Amino acid sequence: MINDSLNTLQRRLRDNLRGEVLFDAFSRGRYSTDASIYQLMPLGVVIPDGDEDVEVAVQLASEYGVPVLPRGGGTSQNGQTVGEALVLDATRHLNQLLTFDQKGRTACVQPGMVLDHLNRFLKPYGLFYPVDVSTANRATIGGMTGNNSCGARSIRYGNMVHNVRSVEALLADGSKIHFGPSNGRMPTPAIPDHLLKELLDLGKREAGEITNRFPDLLRRVGGYNLDALIQNQPNFGHLLVGSEGTLGFFQRIHLDLQPLPSHKVLGICHFPSFYSAMDCTQHIVKLNPAAVELVDRTMIDLARDIPLFAPTVGRFVKGEPQALLLVEFAGADLDEQLQSLRQLNELMGDLGFPDAVVEATDTEFQAAVWEVRKSGLNIMMSMKSDGKPVSFIEDCAVRLEDLAEYTRRLTEIFEKHDTSGTFYAHASVGCLHVRPILNMKEEAGATKMRAIVEETLEIVRQYKGSHSGEHGDGISRSEFHRPMFGEQMVSNFEEIKQLFDPRGLFNPGKIVHPYRMDDRNLMRYPPGYKPIAVDTQLDWSAWHGFDRATEMCNNNGACRKAHDGSMCPSYRITGEEQHLTRGRANTLRLALTGQLGEGAFTSEQMYDAMQLCVGCKACKRECPTGVDMARMKTEFLYHYRSRHGLPLRERLFAYLPRYAHKIKFLSPLLNLRDRIPGLPTLSEKLLGLSARRTLPTWRTDHFRRPVQHPPAAAAKNEVVLLVDTFNGCFEKENADAAVSVLTAAGYRVHVPEALDGPRPLCCGRTFISNGLLDEAKSEIRRTIAALWPFVERGVPVIGIEPSCLLTLRDEYQALLPGEQSDGLAKNTWLLEEFLLSEMQAERLDLALRPLAQSRALVHGHCHQKAFGALTPVRQILALIPGLEVEMIDSSCCGMAGSFGFEAEHYDASMAMAELSLLPSLEKVDADTLVVADGTSCRSQILHGAGHRALHVARVLQMALDS
Repeated sequence: MINDSLNTLQRRLRDNLRGEVLFDAFSRGRYSTDASIYQLMPLGVVIPDGDEDVEVAVQLASEYGVPVLPRGGGTSQNGQTVGEALVLDATRHLNQLLTFDQKGRTACVQPGMVLDHLNRFLKPYGLFYPVDVSTANRATIGGMTGNNSCGARSIRYGNMVHNVRSVEALLADGSKIHFGPSNGRMPTPAIPDHLLKELLDLGKREAGEITNRFPDLLRRVGGYNLDALIQNQPNFGHLLVGSEGTLGFFQRIHLDLQPLPSHKVLGICHFPSFYSAMDCTQHIVKLNPAAVELVDRTMIDLARDIPLFAPTVGRFVKGEPQALLLVEFAGADLDEQLQSLRQLNELMGDLGFPDAVVEATDTEFQAAVWEVRKSGLNIMMSMKSDGKPVSFIEDCAVRLEDLAEYTRRLTEIFEKHDTSGTFYAHASVGCLHVRPILNMKEEAGATKMRAIVEETLEIVRQYKGSHSGEHGDGISRSEFHRPMFGEQMVSNFEEIKQLFDPRGLFNPGKIVHPYRMDDRNLMRYPPGYKPIAVDTQLDWSAWHGFDRATEMCNNNGACRKAHDGSMCPSYRITGEEQHLTRGRANTLRLALTGQLGEGAFTSEQMYDAMQLCVGCKACKRECPTGVDMARMKTEFLYHYRSRHGLPLRERLFAYLPRYAHKIKFLSPLLNLRDRIPGLPTLSEKLLGLSARRTLPTWRTDHFRRPVQHPPAAAAKNEVVLLVDTFNGCFEKENADAAVSVLTAAGYRVHVPEALDGPRPLCCGRTFISNGLLDEAKSEIRRTIAALWPFVERGVPVIGIEPSCLLTLRDEYQALLPGEQSDGLAKNTWLLEEFLLSEMQAERLDLALRPLAQSRALVHGHCHQKAFGALTPVRQILALIPGLEVEMIDSSCCGMAGSFGFEAEHYDASMAMAELSLLPSLEKVDADTLVVADGTSCRSQILHGAGHRALHVARVLQMALDS
């Protein structure tokens, strides 16, 4: 009967909504988790296309008695956004800025608007929204309002409840009400008289209880904000702030804005013990900082092992401190902020810690430091073991004078239960993110969790603190309202819920009538959780298995960012959870543990989830927990191809290195495809090659090994140039240029030959990209055999195609782990990396002259970015006299090898290019060189912008002073 009702509901939703209606297991699975330990399969998912869709969905859900769960970025820490309900995802379409009043410093937004997007709009006006949560690049205003979020600078600006002016909400009965301030004229649509009277009566009746029971702390976000009802002029919108989607769907959120501080300075205070850092916080806040944030030793050590953060950590962490406090001063007067920084240094000396402050006064350095701190949670979750820091006493808050003793006693509790904890975040307001390390795959993990939370909350009550200081209640903490607030206050919370949602349809089980927080049946790792057997082809030992690699995704949502870095290009163009690193990781995890049905891992639905992953490897570098989706896709494709076979088009792409050199005599015939009308359309119909994309030009002149070398005595040293198929057969000028540059610098250039015949060496990239890992291993063995004699002699192996050369550093070790693949990985260089290394060692003798052009615009290949290998391009090009080098801030170009040639992916390919790359090339003139090392990147730039980009080797060759 229930299934019949759901089927009818699904049909009616599809008939009446413009947006997407998703009831399949794969889609529901992607919405079954958030950034907590919990997992509940939703009944269905709706992606509303507008307000009308939301209203119809709520009406139909109410008609069938189906619960409704509003959802933003899905990054809640305590299970607020998981439930057996109809999920309404506001992020895709309900994400607009609706009104902005610069003079009045207000804005009105839809619930799905991301905080960073709003602040990017406001910055030119000298304004910003000040609740700066660490997840600002994906946190939605609706989610922040529902959670009563706080942020690092709440000591100055307060929480969401202090910065939300009013909320327009849709209630379960279909009524639309504007909840706002009661000073003056009430906003419309007005609160109905009966509801207004009930709320005011409750506030009058319970004023004493509210005053006595609510902790006198800034960081108190548990329960409903009943204290809003006892103000002289209540703001009824504040009652909805922190309600976690349990009272209604927020359709409009009206915000108060703040002037953007003109200047900021940062002092990083080093402490020899964690206790001393906590004890000193109460003194530091007297200097009136904008923020005081804690970074503990665990976070320092983990961040040092993450490539994205290691350089920054090395710059701001001196020695081996046990804790850091990041102290920011901000305001309109730079001299005042610098004076505050001097006072901080003096105070630290007075407290017994002289010379313990690292100063960050330039904007770029400060931003880099804050990026490490903002990623604190995800850095903590990068532990590659079943034991992870778990959120359930995540952000209890106490007074600053109690902070040191509170954390000392917490540590004792952890030791009592044979574990340890991680600490970081908002020292300024006594709200630390505290996470005991537990293995939630075991019953013992849940048992320890229950014991720790009960003992911890007893301490919090003794200090008259708050059990929920930032991340809300959800499943983790709703259960503990009774001991924290008392029986009468819980009854008051239930009365509020009854007034707004008498049938309990909105997000049930949160705040009132809660779930039991340690019920393992509600968790991501329920009883009986076990991976299916998979004969993996890549080495997953660093993660202790393929299944555990997928579990590294804790749903923090860093891949949802729309600006900065490269991750995740497919999500940036679709906005769909399916095409997100997180969505793919969740789908893989659920399939690998049998939760999506038999055969799910190699199913067509799984292929659909993986197909827009372009293997850019951005997540390898930018995901703070180290989810390497490109590697996961490679593993998946092997098993998928083994079951479904390899189509002809993919076979042509994969085997290109084995036939390209043999058919050069057919080049004139092959090139007719793009010269005779009708042939592109025919090739699309027969092979799936996009008719809108020209193919690479086949050539009869391939790269030939140089005949002459500098005499051994004249050469400073030897190098090996590994020429890939693309630069060997299609763009030989790049390989020729590399030889010229290396020779001009005095190196003897070896171009290695295979030991088993005349076919050129191949890294195996094309086979890897198509899941043919047995063939890839064959190519890897062949390449290692040819290169190993050079590696043994310490001769550097240099490549010019990033996707090929960097395969030797990544997939080789994953596919054939061992001494030889490790040794080769350590001895490989992109051309510009090698030249920079030689320059830094003062061994580079390369005379360069000015070019006709004075500017170089550089687009980096995704794999260059993923391996931190892009900076050398800028530094080497800067050796050319008079050449100004500018890096394009872009995501993936969209070609991704064969991806952009595939008819079904052409539109996606171009959409990726249009995100940032093509717009940045619109004003390129004759005085500007466009530089791109990647073959695919150059192809896309020519196709989309009409500019012929050059490899860095060509640019250097042009500048040789010969």
